[in-house]
Amino acid sequence: MSNILIVSGHNDLENNSFANKIILERLNELLPEAEFLYLDKTYPEYKFDVAKEQERLKRADVIVMQFPFFWYSVPALMHKWMEDVFVHGFSHGSKGKALVGKKLIISFTSGTPEYMYQKGELQNHTIEEFLTPLIQFAATCGMDLAGIIYSGGLSYASGHDEEQLKAMREKAIKHAEKLAEKLKSL
Repeated sequence: MSNILIVSGHNDLENNSFANKIILERLNELLPEAEFLYLDKTYPEYKFDVAKEQERLKRADVIVMQFPFFWYSVPALMHKWMEDVFVHGFSHGSKGKALVGKKLIISFTSGTPEYMYQKGELQNHTIEEFLTPLIQFAATCGMDLAGIIYSGGLSYASGHDEEQLKAMREKAIKHAEKLAEKLKSL
């Protein structure tokens, strides 16, 4: 199997997550050989060891960005990691070829149910339309976008209803299993 790097971009996975926490726990069980980077634990102050992170990315054949969809994008911590680590001369530009050919999988959850991401519904756009910046990010870095794994309706705010929690737990586990299956197929 390829060298897999799974990057958790949740700002506070331990205290403020339901679905992403379950997804990552299940992935740890299914893919013990993968490397996991928890940005919130490793860089709680948003100060990145850029050289270390660039080396980590260079070692990986497959990079998974796992995150909750916050305000139509990645969480602030993951965005700052991208800004600081994926710099001109490393990830892009005439000399920035370190990530060319690596596979990228975008894996994320949203609190809003999937059906609301369409014209005429609450979000008024498809989820794919909101992903344009990440798709272009992969292209700019020369990475092969190997998949998008998405599950909606996984709101942390629903934590008071036992039936909803059970359904969300099952959905998060299925998300992790789908992602693991995708990774094993690469």
